[in-house]
Amino acid sequence: MEKSASGIGLKGVYGPDDVRCGTGSEQPGHPPFTRGAYEEMYRSQPWRIFQLSGFGNPEDEGARIRFLLDHGETGFIMEHDRNIADHLYDVDHREVVARREDVGLVGAVLLSVDDFDTVLQGIALDEVYAHPGGGVVQHGPFALASYWTVALERGYQLQQLAGTGQSDFFLTYLGCITKQQIPPSVGLRLNCDIIEFCEAHLPRWVPVSIAGYNGADSGLDSVQELGAVFANSIEYLDEMQRRGTVPLERVAQRVGGINLRVGLDLFEDAAKLRAARRIWSRLLRERYGITDTRASKLRIHSLTAGSSMRYQQPLNNIVRGTIMALAGVLGGTQSLGVSGYDEAISIPSEHAHQMSIRVQQILQNECNLTEVSDPLGGSYYVEALTEALDERATTFTSEILEQGGFVSALDSGWLHGVAAENQLTELRDIESGAKRIVGVNVATEDDSPFVVDGFQGSSDAWERGMERITALRAERDSHRTGDALKALDLACRSNGNVMPPMMDAVASRATVGEIGGVFRAAFGDWNVPIRF
Repeated sequence: MEKSASGIGLKGVYGPDDVRCGTGSEQPGHPPFTRGAYEEMYRSQPWRIFQLSGFGNPEDEGARIRFLLDHGETGFIMEHDRNIADHLYDVDHREVVARREDVGLVGAVLLSVDDFDTVLQGIALDEVYAHPGGGVVQHGPFALASYWTVALERGYQLQQLAGTGQSDFFLTYLGCITKQQIPPSVGLRLNCDIIEFCEAHLPRWVPVSIAGYNGADSGLDSVQELGAVFANSIEYLDEMQRRGTVPLERVAQRVGGINLRVGLDLFEDAAKLRAARRIWSRLLRERYGITDTRASKLRIHSLTAGSSMRYQQPLNNIVRGTIMALAGVLGGTQSLGVSGYDEAISIPSEHAHQMSIRVQQILQNECNLTEVSDPLGGSYYVEALTEALDERATTFTSEILEQGGFVSALDSGWLHGVAAENQLTELRDIESGAKRIVGVNVATEDDSPFVVDGFQGSSDAWERGMERITALRAERDSHRTGDALKALDLACRSNGNVMPPMMDAVASRATVGEIGGVFRAAFGDWNVPIRF
């Protein structure tokens, strides 16, 4: 029997007997929202074009964001240099100095709130939907506080700002494990602090993003991605219920914005988004008694699978990105990012970024995709896939809960084992030819006249970062910075919310490395449960 990408057995043809729960008879915009979050879907509200961008110096990232906004992007995601941001190191940390040639290649070097201010020059912060970055959990509070502080110093009110935080567990503890990272239990505490802070001050802000994409690109299949996403959401809901500081319906609304990967299995990936909305609505009702429509209406950002982009014959990736984007649209995503065609070679070039936007604009304007809500609804095949994904993902969530919950499944290495097994299986299938990839093991002849060299970035990011941090330390009020860092340390060692002192520390011009030093002293490092 043929199988879908996540192992669901497929038949040659589907009919009424293959669909146990009807054929999507409920209407879009109504519980359980299988057919879409809104009644009219894209007829009234097109999906947001939302690209990840950033490299080099703050000026480079700012220029790229403004370029994307000028060419049709409707929201932006900041990317930070991984050597610095993932570890909370300053540019003069010995680990960064040792790799200074790599600094700025996969994100911008942002060391303090002043660098954020440089990136955001010329952008009306009350008019654009922003994702300030902060992919790993320990970097999230600094990235959010820096963005919000820039806004406050420009005269905006926090309640004017719309955007999304990340602080994602999948990237932090599964996909990109760093040498120094706070334990997952501490990450849960910090993210719940962010939820509380946003509830009090930022009504238009989504505090954290549960990024199943990062789990899927680390080896989880579609079933496991869904199951793990909702196990992660249960951790937030249970902890916030324990705290009792925010009504649970509000918590559910706050964390009910997730990030899913869309891949090349067109119908399964479209069905995955449909199943996700159904599972979320049922989870809130059955586990927490929440029926509030705003809370149970899951919001989904989709990103095409970067791991499916190949360095061989890279222009083929434009086709791959288009197919994956189509899966997200047919599944009813609310925002979408398309991977750059040169992503397997480098961070996306300006032209690749522009093509990613053009792919979405063509889908929005030339294909008549926006005129009908849930055009796949009622397809026997799609409805059967939706049911299978729902059932299997719910079972996988239960398996994670049997491990003690999402955090425990990370602490023990259980989830890493699941992802690693899938990675090895895929590698073997590619090597054997069981998984066919054009340009890799099929149609490998490449006589294209077009050469894609990849984007080279900025070569002076480390040197200029050293100049900025030296000047910052000489010019700031060191007593104010020291007092703010002491207050942050006290909050970390107590039960206080870390975000108010984090805001003060950032405003005092504390650097990302100094804040990292506070975290490392207060929380220690995670004992990684796997061997490299």
